[in-house]
Amino acid sequence: MQSKQQHTTQAGSKEPGLRKTFKARHLTMIALGGSIGTGLFLASGGAIAASGPGGALLAYTAVGIMVYFLMTSLGELATYLPDSGSFSTYGTRFISPAFGFAIGWNFWYNWAVTIAAELSAATVIIKYWFPDSPSFLWSLVFLLLMFGLNFLSSRGYGESEYWFAIIKIITVIVFLAVGVLMIFGIMGGEAVGFSNFQLGGSSFHGGFFAFVGVFMAAGFSFQGTELVGVAAGESENPRRNVPLAIRQVFWRILIFYILAILVIGLLIPYTNPDLLRGGIDDIGVSPFTIVFNKAGLAIAASVMNAVILSSVLSAGNSGMYASSRVLYAMAKDGMAPRALGRLNRRGVPVGALLVTTAVGMLAFLASFFGDGAVYNWLLNASGMCGFINWLGIAICHFRFRRAFIAQGHSLDELPYRARWFPFGPLFAFALCMVAVLGQNLGAFTGDSIDWYGLMVSYISLPLFLLIWFGYRWFRKSRLVPLAEVDLSTHPE
Repeated sequence: MQSKQQHTTQAGSKEPGLRKTFKARHLTMIALGGSIGTGLFLASGGAIAASGPGGALLAYTAVGIMVYFLMTSLGELATYLPDSGSFSTYGTRFISPAFGFAIGWNFWYNWAVTIAAELSAATVIIKYWFPDSPSFLWSLVFLLLMFGLNFLSSRGYGESEYWFAIIKIITVIVFLAVGVLMIFGIMGGEAVGFSNFQLGGSSFHGGFFAFVGVFMAAGFSFQGTELVGVAAGESENPRRNVPLAIRQVFWRILIFYILAILVIGLLIPYTNPDLLRGGIDDIGVSPFTIVFNKAGLAIAASVMNAVILSSVLSAGNSGMYASSRVLYAMAKDGMAPRALGRLNRRGVPVGALLVTTAVGMLAFLASFFGDGAVYNWLLNASGMCGFINWLGIAICHFRFRRAFIAQGHSLDELPYRARWFPFGPLFAFALCMVAVLGQNLGAFTGDSIDWYGLMVSYISLPLFLLIWFGYRWFRKSRLVPLAEVDLSTHPE
């Protein structure tokens, strides 16, 4: 294979380019920071309002189990072949160069547009304190901050993400502690018990379509955990640190989400209209702020505004890191302009970083034209990209394990082995397909089909297929036979 030598070099511990700077604590917090954010602090309220506390709990638990299998699949791949190209590299090796090309560009686009989305969110949030300040000025400040953290070194990104994640974790722990005290009447007045959970005679509400909608929201909330696969390429000891991060991250995320939704559902009736209003432009009615206010914490809105701002900057910071690294790896493999595959003295792919930053800024500037129509298209088109990335993880792991056995290897050779194979990747693949196909079921439920809504929601899928099969046709790329799959790696 054309890229075999390049990948072997890049994965090896003596590779002179990318620096191996991430410790176990960095990987753990990168995965945690990528998933705990506005999906928990803001969207959880809307999930409970739409499907009831029981429906929200069930949806987040189901997605959590799916994420567990995806993380273990990615863990097996990333410990065997730690590579900052992650998705593109695994797709090229274990499926076909065409699939690797398509999934790599899909991943890059997803996170590049996420940078623009987070810039827009940050400018709205900062207006809480500075309502008359210019939006463009704040977006430029935040963009330069993200760029600077990534330009300094990978260690700069890792350390900043570590502290961003610490802020979020402390917030969730304090919220859970205050919530439990309120449930039993120790804080905030009388004990509420389980009365709100059985409001209207059931903890489920809204029916099947409402539950599917919450399932989608839960999927978006958990997206970001896969960043550990990209960061593995710059980990000091990926064969020890990646499995450690994955074991810790899954249980912490699942516990944080499930307990937080349980506390919100117990303390706030799902009929409370404020749960539907918890957006970045109305932090004062986010479920976390409502609970803190009920507990008598007068500064709750300001504190949550600061926490959510840190979450937004964290997501943009992570998007800039991950997309620039995947773009760099693709350039090394001839799937992006070669100039983007160069590193500076600190091991940072500056060209890839500049291109990603420019695209993020251009996407943000699109929000100022045509009432934001162009920007909304870009953002909606990226919505499905995360689920496509997850589908790619499941398929790559399935193909990798089959090729590993077909070429006479023993599973004992794997530094980390995902449990429940082949059920794990197949289960994750099935649920991801449900998420992909169910992106906008509401478009079919009205008196007539909402063609515009369908196009906006599903445009990413035909684009991905077009890129995949277009590359396959032009480059004569075919599915790599299991016996020919490149399983070479450089020992740590």
